[in-house]
Formats: sequence, structure tokens, C-alpha cells
Amino acid sequence: MRYALLLNNPEPADVGITETDMEPAMAAFDAYAKSLSDAGVLIGVDILQPVAASTTVTLRNGSLQVQDGPFADTREKLNGVFVIDVADLDAAIAWAEKCPAAQYGVIEVRPTALYFEDGQWQNAA
Repeated sequence: MRYALLLNNPEPADVGITETDMEPAMAAFDAYAKSLSDAGVLIGVDILQPVAASTTVTLRNGSLQVQDGPFADTREKLNGVFVIDVADLDAAIAWAEKCPAAQYGVIEVRPTALYFEDGQWQNAA
């Protein structure tokens, strides 16, 4: 079963964390990603740029609206996604518990419904 581990936490600049402060966290994430890969459950990882780099796109009544920044301004922001393939929710939670971001943010564990691979939509269930 495929699960997305959605990393939601304050951005480093919002809480005064410097690049030097980030080095241990970067090493921890490297070790975490390698452990997922070594276990054969890692499908992919995207760590996102700061939310200020985002662009919000909506289409309402045939009118395209493009806005700089996020849809909502919140303290915790989506900062990255790990996609894993494990046996069940318990296994996904066990991997989420090992994620370094669990120590300072919230990790939402959400099952995948559909995914696109090899030119076709696939049912994850």
C-alpha cells in the first residue's frame, strides 16, 4: 500500500533557524531517506522550497487566477513529502515515527488513492 508522509512544520526562517543550525537536520534526513531506500519501501521524496516561492492557481467561472504565495497562511506549512510503499498503516506510522520532522512538526500519514506510473493511472488499493 502506498502512503504519503506529509511533513508539516514551521519553516526554518520563521523560527530563527540558520543554515548552520540545519546541518544536523539535513544529516538526519539523509540517514532517514537512506534507511527507507535500504528497506526497499521508498518511492520518492520531495522537500519543498519555502512557501513564499509557491504560486496558487485557481480556475473559477472560466477565469484563471494566479496568485503569489500559498492558499492559506498558517504557522505550520507543507515542507516535504515522502512516498512509501509498505504493507499497511501500522508500517507507515512506524516509518513516520522515525522521520526527523516528527520531533518538531506534524507528519500526516495519508494513503494514496491513485498514482500515475508508466503512462497510466494506477489504483493504489
